[in-house]
Amino acid sequence: MPTKTVGATDTPGSARDRLLAAANELFYEEGVHTVGIDRVIERAGVAKASLYNTFGSKEELIREYLAGRSATLQARITRELAARFDTPREKLIGLFEVQGESFARPGYRGCAFVGATVESRPGGCEEKASADYRGWLRGFITELATDAGAADPAALAQQLVFLYDGASISAWMDHNRDAAAQAGAVATALVDAALPR
Repeated sequence: MPTKTVGATDTPGSARDRLLAAANELFYEEGVHTVGIDRVIERAGVAKASLYNTFGSKEELIREYLAGRSATLQARITRELAARFDTPREKLIGLFEVQGESFARPGYRGCAFVGATVESRPGGCEEKASADYRGWLRGFITELATDAGAADPAALAQQLVFLYDGASISAWMDHNRDAAAQAGAVATALVDAALPR
């Protein structure tokens, strides 16, 4: 018996929840500006007035979509690292293991923030949301590097962010299934070189 694909119209809850679920699916799969508002409304199974009464504009829906992606990623990263790894050093390296699980998911299309920023106009809500998420990621890694005893936590964090970004791009554009493991190996060398013996 075939299984039914669950989509935004199957999402219980308010019109807001359904619109965000539809936006999350469509914007990530196809792009924030490629997808018209009518497709989001159709996928959500709500009236057009619901979108404008709830969000006011497509730009606000995009902002909320990216804010939701950021909150989900932050929660997942912190939860998974805390559950699996004990020391700050292990967490710095384990970040790439957690990242690699995203690469293995069906429909992986790279970083939602990179995709949205590429489509955005200068100063758009996409740039702000992306900057906020990236600021969190750099700060989070810097804090782990500080806790691990790195002599220059900010420099180590910047190197690891470069690796994190590169792994994401390679997994998406090159279909490199080993990108996270390869980045993790380089991260191990960087972290060990940056920490006191």
